[in-house]
Amino acid sequence: MKVEMIEPALKASVLFVCTGNICRSPVAQAVFEKKVQQAGLSDLIQVDSAGTAAYHVGEKPDSRSQHAAAFRGYNLMGQTARQVSQSDFEQFDMILVMDWGNLRALQNIAPENCRHKIELVMRYAQNSDDAEVPDPYYQEQDAFNLVLDYLEDASMGLLEVVKRRLPQPVAA
Repeated sequence: MKVEMIEPALKASVLFVCTGNICRSPVAQAVFEKKVQQAGLSDLIQVDSAGTAAYHVGEKPDSRSQHAAAFRGYNLMGQTARQVSQSDFEQFDMILVMDWGNLRALQNIAPENCRHKIELVMRYAQNSDDAEVPDPYYQEQDAFNLVLDYLEDASMGLLEVVKRRLPQPVAA
C-alpha cells in the first residue's frame, strides 16, 4: 500500500514592497525568512518581495544591500526584482511597504477588498518610532546598514503577530 504525503497548506503569507525591489524589500524578505526559519515555521509562512515600479525587474538586489545583508548573516542570492502584480493582492495576507509613497501607490491600484492588507512595515518595530524605512539607493553604505537595523527590529514584532494569526492545534 502506497502512502501519499500531503504538503502542509500555507497558513500565512507576507509580501514586502519598496520602489524598485533591489534595496529595502529584498533585505526585508531575507531578514524575515531567516526569523521564520529560526522559529521553525518555514512550512507555514510564505515570504516574498516586490517593487511598485518596474525600474529593475529581473535584476539582482543592489550590491550594497547584498554586502550589508551578508555581513549580518542574511542571504539575498537567488532573489530577482519583480513588480507587484494584481494577483499579489489576493495571494498575500499582509503587504508591508517601506514608506508612505509606496503605501499610497499600492492603495491606488489595490482592489478595494484588499486595501486593509497594506501597511507600513515599521508598524511592527519595537525599538523605533520612525514610520518609514528610508530609501538608501542614493546614499552611502551606512544607509544600507541602517535599513537592516530597521528591518531586523520590525521583523521581530512582525513574527510575533504572524505567529498569533496561525491556526493553533486543537487538542483531541
